[in-house]
Amino acid sequence: MAADGGSSSLQLPCAFSPKSRQYLALCAQDGRLRIWNTDSKTLHQEYVPSAHLSATCICIAWGPCRTVKEGPQRKKRKSEAGQVEEKADLLAMGTAAGTVLIYSTAKGALHCTLDGGHSGGVNCVQWHPDDSLLYSGSDDTNIIEWDLQTGKPRSRWKADRAAVSSLCVSPDGKLLLSAGQVIKMWDLDTKEVYRKFTGHSTAVTTLCFATTRPPDSNGLYFLSGAAHDRLLSVWQVREDGKDKNSVVSFTLTDEPQHIDIVSSNSKDEAVRMAVVCKDGQMHLFEHFLNGPCKKPFSPSCTVQMSDTKDSPMPIPLLAAALGADTRSVLLTYGNHLQPVVERVEINTAERHICLTRDVQTTLSLSMETTVSKVKTPIVNAKSKVLVPGLPGHQGPVKGTEKRKKDTDTKELSIAERLGEIDLSTVSAVKGAPKGTASLQTDNFAVLLVQGLESSDANILNKVFQTRKEVVIKKTVARLPLPAVLPLVEEITKRLQGHPFTAVLMVRWLKAVLMHHTSYLASLPDLVTQLGVLYHMIESRVKMFHKLTKLHGKLYLLTTQVATGDSNTVTDVDHTAKLVYEEESSDEDEASGDEGLPDEEDSDNWEEEEAMEEKMEDKEEEDEEDPDSRTDSKANGEEDMDHENESEEE
Repeated sequence: MAADGGSSSLQLPCAFSPKSRQYLALCAQDGRLRIWNTDSKTLHQEYVPSAHLSATCICIAWGPCRTVKEGPQRKKRKSEAGQVEEKADLLAMGTAAGTVLIYSTAKGALHCTLDGGHSGGVNCVQWHPDDSLLYSGSDDTNIIEWDLQTGKPRSRWKADRAAVSSLCVSPDGKLLLSAGQVIKMWDLDTKEVYRKFTGHSTAVTTLCFATTRPPDSNGLYFLSGAAHDRLLSVWQVREDGKDKNSVVSFTLTDEPQHIDIVSSNSKDEAVRMAVVCKDGQMHLFEHFLNGPCKKPFSPSCTVQMSDTKDSPMPIPLLAAALGADTRSVLLTYGNHLQPVVERVEINTAERHICLTRDVQTTLSLSMETTVSKVKTPIVNAKSKVLVPGLPGHQGPVKGTEKRKKDTDTKELSIAERLGEIDLSTVSAVKGAPKGTASLQTDNFAVLLVQGLESSDANILNKVFQTRKEVVIKKTVARLPLPAVLPLVEEITKRLQGHPFTAVLMVRWLKAVLMHHTSYLASLPDLVTQLGVLYHMIESRVKMFHKLTKLHGKLYLLTTQVATGDSNTVTDVDHTAKLVYEEESSDEDEASGDEGLPDEEDSDNWEEEEAMEEKMEDKEEEDEEDPDSRTDSKANGEEDMDHENESEEE
């Protein structure tokens, strides 16, 4: 039984076909389903779902082997040697859009689509031993039982408060295990909970039945693995119901990613497991399940892989399948776009085994025989080979390195190289003639090529920090073709870093794709270069749509609150002004009128004030005049009397 490839979007699904292990199904970063033939090590089929960009495949599961009809069987097996009555045919794929795709390897096309059931992404799919039933668990916390004959749900029930992350059907088809953070065992006849198991603090990603015994015999065991957990827990379904805690645990080096298990049919038969962890290591276990054990078990053998370079780098293992022989294991390693399948004989007496493989050679051979249709002809050493693209291109094409070694090229000494550079001819005067040789370091294109060739982070940071679109476009346009592929690799590496640098790198990536699309399309290994980049961009913008909706709702709320607050403030101001004007006197009203600024009125007011002051002065003078007049009259009369008296004398 091949375990499903996991439920997290970061973990790409991968599964071997049941029984014969003839096929390996993988969903890579580009959203395509690829089925590899493990016998011939070649690509058997490739399927591109219609919504592979928006609704990526999260999980895959092979259906039980069945007898295929005569017509398609003969048509499909013309080039195959082995004639088997029952063959792995149907493959279920759960997508992020909530649909389940059923792919037929016999037809080489989509068998049917199960949609309209889930409102969230499908995290796990599991087949019933009867191949007409399928179970799917989703982010919407529901489990759906699908009838493949009608393509519609037979039943739907709520499984947990959290998302359903893993499913497993018992070998007899009567029980179903489901897990979010709590593991529940369901009776498939009544769709009711049979048992509950608690013990994982994170989402459970793996469920497998370890024995095929009935549940009422105290001999039914299953194992579970959770995210960020370095243990595999084994649970016993006891007859008395006292099965709250796990009975056995197996220690791992990282979170389990792929599990292949050979279940035991009796107490005298041991359970064999091959567990591939997230760190790329494989652990082999062999244990007799006959009750609880407090001490966790270590693996009987651990297998790692590395390349054959001077400083060896680890090669990640993707999946493993146990053979009939205890020493034989079918391994898949490399990357999901171009995996390498190999059957290995392992000496289980050694606790730790490290296998060395030259992945580049193996990949190039399998790439030529399967995907790439570009063939390099065998030519003699004197002839010159023009690679796809423009002349002078030094792209990754097989066979060019050998011809370079055969030709006798005499290397120049350091003195001769310095003589060719001829730094002495560079004039220090600004008006130097154009013909003089000089080292051009003020051009971004030259700096970028130098930084890519020397892997100098300082030079690359200086170039990539520019924000001007015109400078970026001109720099990319002047870039020589051999530097385009290293530039794409550098951009991919920097896009995986801090989001601030990713914003700058997107501008460079846009310019590269606009100017050098035709050149990139001519490269034979473009899929491996841009697949990782595309998958990373998809994972980055996955939440953008939901965040945009949330931003719109929050913006509506904030604007409504802001307008409400502003309305209340203006009402208070208006009432205050009205109250002040009602209580004011006539003079205050006049002063209130003065509050309105007007230059002409202010001038008039000043004139009126001057006139009023003059009038007041006149009135005061008038009030004082009568007394003065009477005095003057009296004085005048006296004067007249004196004059009369003098005249009389």
